[in-house]
Amino acid sequence: MTNRREFATLAAGGAALLASAQSASAKLTPIPPGIKIGVSGGQPSPENLLYLKQLGVKWVSLGVSPENATAEGFIKIRETWEAGGFKVYNIGSGVGPSGSLHNMEEVTLNLPGRDKKIEEYLNYIRYLGKAGIPYSTYAHMGNGIWRSGREVLPRGYSGSTLDLSSPNAEGHWGGKIFRGPLSHGRVYTKEEIWENYTYFIKKVVPVAEEAGVRIGIHPDDPPQPVLAGVPRCIFSNFEGYKRAIEIANSPNIGVCLCCGSWLEGGKMTGATPEEMIHYFGSRKKLFKIHFRNVSAPLPHFTETMIDDGYYDFSKIMRALVEVKFEGIVIPDHIPGVGSDPKTEGTPGARGGGGGFRPNPSLAYLLGCMNSMLVAAQSK
Repeated sequence: MTNRREFATLAAGGAALLASAQSASAKLTPIPPGIKIGVSGGQPSPENLLYLKQLGVKWVSLGVSPENATAEGFIKIRETWEAGGFKVYNIGSGVGPSGSLHNMEEVTLNLPGRDKKIEEYLNYIRYLGKAGIPYSTYAHMGNGIWRSGREVLPRGYSGSTLDLSSPNAEGHWGGKIFRGPLSHGRVYTKEEIWENYTYFIKKVVPVAEEAGVRIGIHPDDPPQPVLAGVPRCIFSNFEGYKRAIEIANSPNIGVCLCCGSWLEGGKMTGATPEEMIHYFGSRKKLFKIHFRNVSAPLPHFTETMIDDGYYDFSKIMRALVEVKFEGIVIPDHIPGVGSDPKTEGTPGARGGGGGFRPNPSLAYLLGCMNSMLVAAQSK
C-alpha cells in the first residue's frame, strides 16, 4: 500500500497534472461550489417529492428507463425535478436500444457488438449534455456485481453479502447471471482488459468534452483481482485507477468513489478512501461519492449502515472537506429497517404494490451524513 508520505508527494503535483490534462476544446457543465449531500431520487411522485423535501434534500441522482433515454426525455426529467425544488446531478446508469450501457461486457471483454454498444453510450452522453446534466457514472466490470445472498447483522437488519467460498456466489447485471469457474468460457489477460478500456475511453473523451459531461468511473464490486476468469485489474486498486485516468487525460474523466465497494477490497486496493480522495480530489478528478460501509473486507463481507461497519466514515467526510470536494455524496445500497429482515430484498418486503413508502433508513443515513459534514467543516 502506498504510504501517506508518498500520497502527499503525489498530491502536491496535482496542479501540474491538471493543467496538462486540460484541452482547449473541453468544457464542463457548471455546478455550484460545495459538497452536495443528495440521494438516489427514485420516482418524482408527489409523495416522494414531499418526503425528500421534508428531509432537506436538494440534489438528486436519478435512474433512467428505455422509454425516456433521449435528450428530450432527460430534459423532461430535469424540468420535472426542478419544478419540485430539486437539482439533478446525474441521470444513470445509461441505457440504450440494446439495453444497459453500464458494466458492458461487450466493451470490457471485446465481445461481438462492442462498437454498437460504444456508439449507444456516446449518444447517451450527448443526450445528457443537451439536457444540461453535468455528470454520469460508468462501471467497467466484465461479469457484473457479485453477491451470494443476504445476512442479518447484529443490529437486526439485513444486508447484501458476498462470501467468496459460497456456492451461491455469482455475478448479476442487466438481467444476466455470471458464474464460475469461467463466466465467459476462458481466462482473459490483464493486457486484454487494459487494451479494451483504452479503446473505449479514447472514443468517449472527445464526446464527453464536447457535451460538457463529467464521467466518474465506479470501482469494481467487488474489487477481487480475478473473478471467474476475468481480471479486475483496473478499477480495483489505486495504481489501476491512476493509470486509467492518465490514459483518459481529460478533465471530464474521473472517479466515482463508491466507498462500500472500495472497502470490500481492504488492503488489496492499495489506498484508503481518504488517500483516494486526496489524490484524485486535488486534481479535480473526483466527481461523486457513494456512502456505504461493509462488515469486513473480502473474502466475506455484508453491506451495513455507514455507522455499523468496519470503517470510520467521519474520516472520509473530513477528507472531502479538506480537498474542497464539489460533487455529490449519496447513501448507497441502503439497508432496510422497519421491516422483517428475513424478507428484506424480496418483492413486497417494503409495502408492495409499487406504492410510496417513506424509507426510515434514508432519513437516518442523511442525518448521519449531515452531522459528519458539519463536524468536518468546523475543524
